[in-house]
Amino acid sequence: MKNNSIDKKEIERLLPHREPMLLINGLINIVPLKSATAIVNVKKTSFFVQGHFPGQPVMPGVFIVEAFGQAAAALTAHGVDSKEYENKLVYLMSVNKARFRNPVIPDCKLELKIEAIRSHGRVWKYKGEAYVEGKKMSDAQWSATIVDRK
Repeated sequence: MKNNSIDKKEIERLLPHREPMLLINGLINIVPLKSATAIVNVKKTSFFVQGHFPGQPVMPGVFIVEAFGQAAAALTAHGVDSKEYENKLVYLMSVNKARFRNPVIPDCKLELKIEAIRSHGRVWKYKGEAYVEGKKMSDAQWSATIVDRK
């Protein structure tokens, strides 16, 4: 991929998440430590839509929030000095103003446009909007912290 994007293999290098909990498939339009767009391929076979809801599957809102968090963690990990991030994890601290405007139906590409609002030491604040084919599905603000891996 281009310099301003990373693929799933690079995300796996940056984050501890693994299948089935690794939700993001790539980051594009990266402005280091500032913004990016994460891609989530939502499929009918995705574990989080099995039984949610039978006959009318929908991606649960909590998984959209989790994908926001993973995207922000990947953006941050990708932008900081690799020696500084070595043996670190990014933990979600809070979620604010989460709104779910439209249901995310499987067999779509969910695009998460995220932005780092500010950082203070190891604490970062982000905001994001989720879209399918240009239609806003949800938005949220959240904060996270970088901690030592045990």
